[in-house]
Amino acid sequence: MSATLVCATARRVLPKCFAGRFPVPGLSLRYCSVANTLRVKKEIDEKRKAALLGGGEKRIAKQHEKGKLSARERISILLDPGTFVEYDMFMEHTCSDFGMQKEKYSGDSVVTGHGEIHGRQVFVFSQDFTVFGGSLSSVHAKKICKIMDQAMLVGAPVIGLNDSGGARIQEGVESLAGYADIFQRNVLSSGVVPQISVIMGPCAGGAVYSPAITDFIFMVKVVDDRDFFEIMPTYAKNIIVGFARMNGQTVGIVGNNPKSAAGCLDINSSVKGARFVRFCDAFNIPIITFVDVPGFLP
Repeated sequence: MSATLVCATARRVLPKCFAGRFPVPGLSLRYCSVANTLRVKKEIDEKRKAALLGGGEKRIAKQHEKGKLSARERISILLDPGTFVEYDMFMEHTCSDFGMQKEKYSGDSVVTGHGEIHGRQVFVFSQDFTVFGGSLSSVHAKKICKIMDQAMLVGAPVIGLNDSGGARIQEGVESLAGYADIFQRNVLSSGVVPQISVIMGPCAGGAVYSPAITDFIFMVKVVDDRDFFEIMPTYAKNIIVGFARMNGQTVGIVGNNPKSAAGCLDINSSVKGARFVRFCDAFNIPIITFVDVPGFLP
């Protein structure tokens, strides 16, 4: 069979998307296949490069201006170097309402996969605030559920780096259904694998409901910088009370201190806490309570 006949046959057999890629009559089918492979590889590399940037360099720069890291930077710091294996890098949302079909990003606002911390396997997801504010879509939820299922199969911890505005309103009930799937896995994973949540930014709705039912929660920031004024710091150290600001709004803080008497309540700490709560109540100051107490000291 001549090279011309081979290429002519290839034009009929291969899909239309490859038509016109054999302009030279003497070009062999093998060379045509290699050229097409290189083209596909180039497209994949370009898509991978775009996925690594999330919402783009400008949005990442805005994160840095606020003192925050990108989703991938957080993972690279958390895990041992070179151990991260990413899942579903090229997945995109499926919403076509409100012009969403024109705004698609590879990975769809969350980076998922597994890696190692000090040589031990963990599964991790990191929500990307540069893509739709890290909001949860049905695809976003499926990616998280996938690593939770894998973690239960192998008995490895799940670490969630949360930085999300909650459900993606453009997807409506589909987004809410995604949270239902995650909540179910939070419950099924309880007592099976450790679940660790890290609150890396402003989170709302399901983005805090799910962490609330995990085993451990870490928050990188609660109040405005340098705006905590402690009341009676040397008295009854097993409870901490004071004033702070959240987005400029004055709030009262009440927190058990496990570093002193294991955080147990006693007469002095009860008097200190109750007096502070009464003061806040008198002046309509909201109170935020951090509970870490084994009980009342007998």
